[in-house]
Amino acid sequence: MTDLTLDKVSAGTMENVGLTVAAGEIVCLSGPSGAGKSRLLRAIADLEPHGGTVRLGDMEQVSVPGHRWRRAVMMVPTESAWWFGSVGEHLHKPMPEALRALGFNEDTTDWSIDRLSSGERQRLALVRALSREPQALLLDEPTANLDEKTSRHVEKWLQSVIREHQCPVLWVAHDKEQIRRVAKRHFHIEGSQLVERELRG
Repeated sequence: MTDLTLDKVSAGTMENVGLTVAAGEIVCLSGPSGAGKSRLLRAIADLEPHGGTVRLGDMEQVSVPGHRWRRAVMMVPTESAWWFGSVGEHLHKPMPEALRALGFNEDTTDWSIDRLSSGERQRLALVRALSREPQALLLDEPTANLDEKTSRHVEKWLQSVIREHQCPVLWVAHDKEQIRRVAKRHFHIEGSQLVERELRG
């Protein structure tokens, strides 16, 4: 079990961000459009220049090659890029249980990327990320393209996966009800700082 730790991280307009996300914990981030939520996730994933220190357990971001870090600390953006022709070519290993859990069957691996709706792409991007067995997850509005019923289903599935694998998770969300359902802690971006907000049941 491994914690994800940010120490005096600065990215874009955000400064001196200090935060530890425990193994198996979901911490939600919110804030106005353009406040820097996605940019902070990209910095943590080593996709954006930044100051400060990011660690996964004893492993420091600057001490390992970028590709190795990004496999361990996996970011799933709202709109994921797809570079091969079929779904299956993007999976690092077979994921039949995850596919079934999200409403797909094993034949989905043969589907052309061109036929996927935005909601299907978003769900399959989560399967793709988990096929690489990350140790931490950075989720940028992972249910943004889904209807309410599907969103709740994906939330419950993600929570069960996170509990099982004990991943620390930073989850960007706008929906206050979703934040209450999934988060153990909630931080809102105010100016250049993260400010913790109370979670009300």
